[in-house]
Amino acid sequence: MLKRCVAECIGTTLLVLIGAGTAAFNGIITANNNESTTLADIGVISFAFAIIVMAMIYTIGKFSGCHINPAVTIGLASVGHFSWREVPSYLITQCAGGVIGAFGIVVVLGMDGVLLGNLGATTLAPTTGYIQGIAIEAIETFILMFVIMGVAVDSRAPKDWGGLVIGLTVGGIILMTAGPTGSSFNSARTFGPYVVDSLLGGNIKWIEFPVYIIGPLIGAIAAAFIYKMIASPKKISISSETFQDEVIK
Repeated sequence: MLKRCVAECIGTTLLVLIGAGTAAFNGIITANNNESTTLADIGVISFAFAIIVMAMIYTIGKFSGCHINPAVTIGLASVGHFSWREVPSYLITQCAGGVIGAFGIVVVLGMDGVLLGNLGATTLAPTTGYIQGIAIEAIETFILMFVIMGVAVDSRAPKDWGGLVIGLTVGGIILMTAGPTGSSFNSARTFGPYVVDSLLGGNIKWIEFPVYIIGPLIGAIAAAFIYKMIASPKKISISSETFQDEVIK
């Protein structure tokens, strides 16, 4: 268990360092050049997330399952694919990894990463309402969890493709939804930059943090249950005698 938790901590650390770190670096560039973020910028950020998710799945997936996301852990536990007794340990180490990763961004980018890049912290767009933000984060996580159930949990899935498919899915989700919510669908990924940004004088709206908890939990649990429902139909065993009786009737 200790080894698996260490793996989860490292995986989440690198997710935040590379993914959120790329977002923070883009923030520095756009601030210095007095430019707005473009879809091309979002594409680079989504690609960074896709790469690191793929890398972590193939690196630590064999040890811990590579959840690196509290919503994924709870989603799996909700349908019996993960022990509830182990959930708290995973959540703590994932959040700790998010904080360590955010400090790593500071090491790489300096205080510009905090003051200009905001450590890649997710935030709601001015036009995005609170309930809408929850709904968007739920949709994002539903897509991710549904894909995870199909390519990584289901024993019928093609072997060795999970990391690639899940990583590309993460990148695609970010391309679509980065504008309204920052496209977190991972409370540990949001928690780390929020904590470190707050400690170092960044601009963080903690009132928005529940959006990045509630939405992902709703989406992950819903996706896990729906996939389990459609992928595991009830099997009815009928004896030959019963079958003959039904035919006669």
